[in-house]
Amino acid sequence: MAIKSYRPTSPSRRFYTNVDSTDITSKPSVRSLLVRIPAAAGRNNNGRITSRHKEAGAKKLYRIIDFKRNKFGVPGTVSTVEYDPYRNCRIALVTYADGDKRYILLPKGLNVGDAVISDESGVDIKPGNAMKLMNIPVGTSVHNIELKVGKGGQMVRSAGTSAQIMGRDGKYVSLRMP
Repeated sequence: MAIKSYRPTSPSRRFYTNVDSTDITSKPSVRSLLVRIPAAAGRNNNGRITSRHKEAGAKKLYRIIDFKRNKFGVPGTVSTVEYDPYRNCRIALVTYADGDKRYILLPKGLNVGDAVISDESGVDIKPGNAMKLMNIPVGTSVHNIELKVGKGGQMVRSAGTSAQIMGRDGKYVSLRMP
């Protein structure tokens, strides 16, 4: 996900930058992982305007993301890299060995065809692998961090962000947040 800058053909183009989308694959999304969220357009359940100047906008389909990563011990392969209209980072479709398909947040360095696995015990420290913080060495950068066990990742989920493991004290881990 590189930043693309343009030639200054006009004053408004001089400082214009955009995200390069060459990493997105052209395969269609998995329909079972898409959900339609109705647009509220600033209206409440009675249809009354509660936030002024809101318009309907473009229709979007929400991608169901696996924030829990609870398929322990089952290896998966990244099938596609996709754009998600509800977030500012790319998502990856992972096809697991048992045939299950799930979307995960795409970490930096993960490409189509790479293998990922999540496990409660330690696995290799590679982009895309998920494990407990107590099994990750000090100094490693992590993302998609759970606050409560089993609730799913809640922190450090935005594009380009990472937290660094600073140290351990018993069952607690200190993180340097972005």
